[in-house]
Amino acid sequence: MTILKQSTYETQTDPQALQGVLSWFDEFHALPIPQEDWLQCQLALIEGFTNAVRHAHKGLPPETPIAITITITHDYLDMKIWDHGPGFDFQAMLDHKLETTNADSEGGRGLRIMYRVADIVQYERMADERNCLHIRKSYSSPQA
Repeated sequence: MTILKQSTYETQTDPQALQGVLSWFDEFHALPIPQEDWLQCQLALIEGFTNAVRHAHKGLPPETPIAITITITHDYLDMKIWDHGPGFDFQAMLDHKLETTNADSEGGRGLRIMYRVADIVQYERMADERNCLHIRKSYSSPQA
């Protein structure tokens, strides 16, 4: 698979840092990604980053880094968001959110949104004691 672009962004644990994350993500908009898929990936990125700040890093110092890697190919957009939180049972939480939330729910929709827009949504503890949220979205139509 040919990689069209790959980039990593690191920021502090701060909800205001989302603006910088989105500005960085805008750099990928010029690549041959269908608009609807790009918007869905942007939404998944917002939800993933926000969850890392609000939940994974709750109670951690603001300088605790969150790293994001985006890889673009002709067929998919792949993103990985690394946090330093204690981790959790992702599958159990996802199952719970799929059962208890809907489009009208006040909160707790982030995992549900990621699950609905992506082909792969995984969360695992890494050997370096970070957690990695992996999201992959295949394009609705392959790009040349």
